[in-house]
Amino acid sequence: AVAIVAVAVLGYLASRSIPRAAASTPQLRLDWNIFTQSWATLRMGLGQTPAVSRSIVGNSWFWFVGAIYLTQIPAYAKEWLYGDETVVTLILTVFSVGIALGSMLCEKLSGRKVEIGLVPFGSFGLTVFGLLLWWHSGGFPQNVQANDWLAVLSYGQAWWVLFDILGLGVFGGFYIVPLYALIQSRTAENERARVIAANNILNALFMVVSAIVSILLLSVAKLSIPELFLVVSLLNIAVNTYIFKIVPEFTMRFMIWLLSHSMYRVEHRNLQAIPDEGAALLVCNHVSFVDALLIGGAVRRPIRFVMYYKIYRLPVLNFIFRTAGAIPIAGRHEDIQIYEQAFARIAQYLKDGELVCIFPEGKLTADGEMNEFRGGVTRILEETPVPVIPMALQGLWGSFFSRDPNKGFFHRIWSRVVLVAGEPVESETVTPNALHALVGKLRGSLR
Repeated sequence: AVAIVAVAVLGYLASRSIPRAAASTPQLRLDWNIFTQSWATLRMGLGQTPAVSRSIVGNSWFWFVGAIYLTQIPAYAKEWLYGDETVVTLILTVFSVGIALGSMLCEKLSGRKVEIGLVPFGSFGLTVFGLLLWWHSGGFPQNVQANDWLAVLSYGQAWWVLFDILGLGVFGGFYIVPLYALIQSRTAENERARVIAANNILNALFMVVSAIVSILLLSVAKLSIPELFLVVSLLNIAVNTYIFKIVPEFTMRFMIWLLSHSMYRVEHRNLQAIPDEGAALLVCNHVSFVDALLIGGAVRRPIRFVMYYKIYRLPVLNFIFRTAGAIPIAGRHEDIQIYEQAFARIAQYLKDGELVCIFPEGKLTADGEMNEFRGGVTRILEETPVPVIPMALQGLWGSFFSRDPNKGFFHRIWSRVVLVAGEPVESETVTPNALHALVGKLRGSLR
């Protein structure tokens, strides 16, 4: 008890050093009725965009799963590992180290942006290691006296159990960190604190429900603790399938992240030239069918891509492009309706302060060299003057997704691809020929 009070006091003293900040909504008045205010806060949080509201649900689901594991660890250590309190401490330590390790790896793999593509990866790991923990439970010799942590570690089976616990922690970090970051980054400043409060309220409700579910499954259904872990792992599949179906952006970002970290080694140069806020038009050379995916995976902000409608309709990739809000465009003489709709959407997105990326060549290169830039960029800037960011992709020619006749699936796999951004150019000085020269200079001789 003394230690708990001491930690609480230290926490209070540490909080005193937090800088004061002005209230973002000073006119807000709280209802001192805890129930009506909590309900109003929860409704406001779950009334956000689908990405934010389902992230709150996913976050709370993590605490549901975590609460079940954490509350069952003491009984699990005693009844299945035949260990004493030192074994409980060992398991909790390994789990905590896993969470910390996963969180740090998440920061490294995200590349200074909110990378929600790691959420499906984390969900998959939580299921796999939950199933492995169920599989590896049992088989420990029962002793009259409880084993201490050293005695438990003398059994090879114990190392598998600890490995599973560590995996749950690591993938839990992959799962929870991007969700927390998304909730904060995509919420209006004057609502952010209340949305976080709503997240905490739902977290608490899910943890209460987890206790009820545990009681029902262990006492009424007579499941063992490992079988409870099995049920939770299977439920994790169902819950996250629902979340990813409602917000396919998670799956889309995962596919982009997987592509940019498996088939290619993508390097970035001068991407800080892209503004963190406000509208801008990104202009890049067009080398392969996955140019948009690689750019989208590298840039910290969401991007609306303008692409040839036949590429937009490609099987599998169409799901990603549609989810990302890409803009299909056709030639004026191919389909005037698609052509005009594309320019209308581009203008609207730029007016809304978003990033739009176009490939002014209008088609993939057939020989690795840049084609002539078309005049569509001029019309865009006449309708909505915004800064232009020239960009260039290097090293994609010859890869599987290019039009190189000598390409092969394993040819240049894990090859080095570089995305280079130039300094912003004012819209008044932009011409197709000038942009072609800027992008060509950024690309250099590396195709």
